Amino acid sequence: MIFTGVAYAMGGSPGGGAGGGSGFLGFLPILLMFVIFYFLLIRPQQKQARKQQDFIRNLKIGDRVVTTGGIHGEIKGLTDTTLTLEIADKVRVKVTRSAVSGSSQDAAAPEAQKPA
Repeated sequence: MIFTGVAYAMGGSPGGGAGGGSGFLGFLPILLMFVIFYFLLIRPQQKQARKQQDFIRNLKIGDRVVTTGGIHGEIKGLTDTTLTLEIADKVRVKVTRSAVSGSSQDAAAPEAQKPA
C-alpha cells in the first residue's frame, strides 16, 4: 500500500501524452532573449558601423577629421586605403582610412556646449 503513492507520482501526464508543446515552451525564453539582444545590441551596432563606413567612404580633401589616436588634422591627400593629414604647418602624416574616427567638428561640439 505504501508504494501506490510512488507509482502514481511516476505515471505519465493525464491523457497519456508526453507533454505536447513543452519542447517549444522550453525554447521560448531563449528565443525571446535573442530577439531582445538583437533589438537592443546587434541592430544599433550594425547601424553605427554602416554610418561610420559611409563617413569614411565620403571623405574628401579639405575635411577636418580626428583619428582613433586623437590626432586632429585636415585631409590634404586621398587614396583608396590611405589619406594624408596636415596636423600643423608643413607637418603631414599618412594614416589608413579606417583610423579616422570622426569629424573634427563632431569632436569639438561637446566643448562648445559647456556652460561658462
